[in-house]
Amino acid sequence: MNYPTFPADCKSLLCKYLTPEVFEALKDKKTANGFTLEQAINSGVKNIDSGIGVYAGDKESYDVFAPLFDPIIKEYHGFDKNDMHKSNLNPDDLDANNPDPEGEFIVSTRIRVGRNMDNMPLGPAISKEQRNEVESKVVEGLSTLEGELSGDYYPLLGMSKEVQDELIKDHFLFKEGDRFLDAAGLNRDWPAGRGIYHNKNKTFLVWVNEEDELRIISMQQGGDIKEVFTRLVNAIDSIQTKVPFSYSDHLGYITSCPTNLGTAMRASVHIALPNLAKDMDAFKAITDKHHLQIRGIHGEHSESEGGIYDISNRRRLGITEVEAVQDMYDGVVALIAAEKALQ
Repeated sequence: MNYPTFPADCKSLLCKYLTPEVFEALKDKKTANGFTLEQAINSGVKNIDSGIGVYAGDKESYDVFAPLFDPIIKEYHGFDKNDMHKSNLNPDDLDANNPDPEGEFIVSTRIRVGRNMDNMPLGPAISKEQRNEVESKVVEGLSTLEGELSGDYYPLLGMSKEVQDELIKDHFLFKEGDRFLDAAGLNRDWPAGRGIYHNKNKTFLVWVNEEDELRIISMQQGGDIKEVFTRLVNAIDSIQTKVPFSYSDHLGYITSCPTNLGTAMRASVHIALPNLAKDMDAFKAITDKHHLQIRGIHGEHSESEGGIYDISNRRRLGITEVEAVQDMYDGVVALIAAEKALQ
């Protein structure tokens, strides 16, 4: 492999940090799973409009290719190569009474985490057999869920049209990954080894072998953020009795995309702020203060509809899960106060 030439207007962190020197130092290195620099950077080389442009193939990638990953992680998370990550998933430490008990502003609340199985390659490097093994282990873990968390697992392979339509209607079904994930090697053998689990009330959902091996999601209508977090934590505790998660004292929970490292958590609300939205500077001042992201209701790069926005935590690494959710909660309280003042 030769050093890739990037166009002058390339803005990705890969373009910024893959210098010829770094390339020369890393081009012949491999992890124990045989994952190479070429595979790690393929998505960013193929997709010049990437924001980041690199994916890890296993936990070891973050060490073997550290001269590339470390500066990217530092710029994205403000997290140094000698820093240590701390986890705290105790709902009792979260101070979050429902900020909108009348349901005037918050449409829904959703908190999700990414998880990968310990001692197993990540999605970009996993074999078909290993992916099937992950699926069967995860299904075993899901079978431990009880009470409001108990439900059914639906494999994508051989899924009936009726189940498919039902899952699409509920916005649960994940599709084959986009071009960024495809170039990272995450779409191989689609749809084998992949599936969706949800509980009876449709307030709890697990995606198996999408971008990460597990994406665990708790959600409901309205603004009871603490209830959503508590349900998520109960599920995580139960699943990991059968599926040990990949974790490092330095980087927290290991994910294939470096942006998700640490808590691997995104805590979000869909919230109606039609008046505040007329003054985006004031809106952004509040979200910036509380380390939050503003998105349209269909996720990244989408527009708002009817003054409704998706607001979520921006920080993932170097803070605890409780702190990430607290950021979101405190910001939402401030946004509601600002919206009320404008009414």
